[in-house]
Amino acid sequence: MPLHQTIQFNPTTQILVWKITESFEELFDKVVLKEKTQQRLNGMKSQMHQRAFLSVRMLIQEIGFTDHDLHYDEFGKPYLSCQNHISITHSHNFAAIIISKETVGIDMELQREKILRIADKFVDREFNYLNPEPLEEYIKKLTVIWGAKEAIFKIRNEKGISFKDHIRVNSFSLEENKTQASLHFDDLVKNFNVYYEEIENFTLVYALEK
Repeated sequence: MPLHQTIQFNPTTQILVWKITESFEELFDKVVLKEKTQQRLNGMKSQMHQRAFLSVRMLIQEIGFTDHDLHYDEFGKPYLSCQNHISITHSHNFAAIIISKETVGIDMELQREKILRIADKFVDREFNYLNPEPLEEYIKKLTVIWGAKEAIFKIRNEKGISFKDHIRVNSFSLEENKTQASLHFDDLVKNFNVYYEEIENFTLVYALEK
């Protein structure tokens, strides 16, 4: 299907979401890839991963860029040839990007009970405000926290950052759709505004550095 959702967050920040329903062949026929990207695509063993990879290129084309404008630094962080910042995510049958003049990060996660088993690996002081009941809300809140920390990690992208030890997400409600978070790493302290929403049974989270 075409573009699933566009969010114009502010005049200089846009989020685009793609629901992946096309076959590999359908997506491949609609994008133009540079040689380096084609080599990455050829090296992917999962066709779902390949389709997500191509869907990201479809999203980039939606806003007037091409694969030739998208690059990755030595740590794997994407950037564009122009001054705009970009962050990328894909999960199962969804892909999303955020483009902004500001420093941004994005993540999208499927809401599932599996997150209960790994919560203590990425949650620390957030347990102080989390309530395990009702279970559905608990899973959704854990997914927001994971997504926020993932989005912030993508912004800084520094070796040694721990989701549990270095990134803190303030208390929030699912209805308000926004909160604050902070990164405390070595002598660095950075603050972020975090926004989140549900798309089907997924949670989309994006963070903007203050």
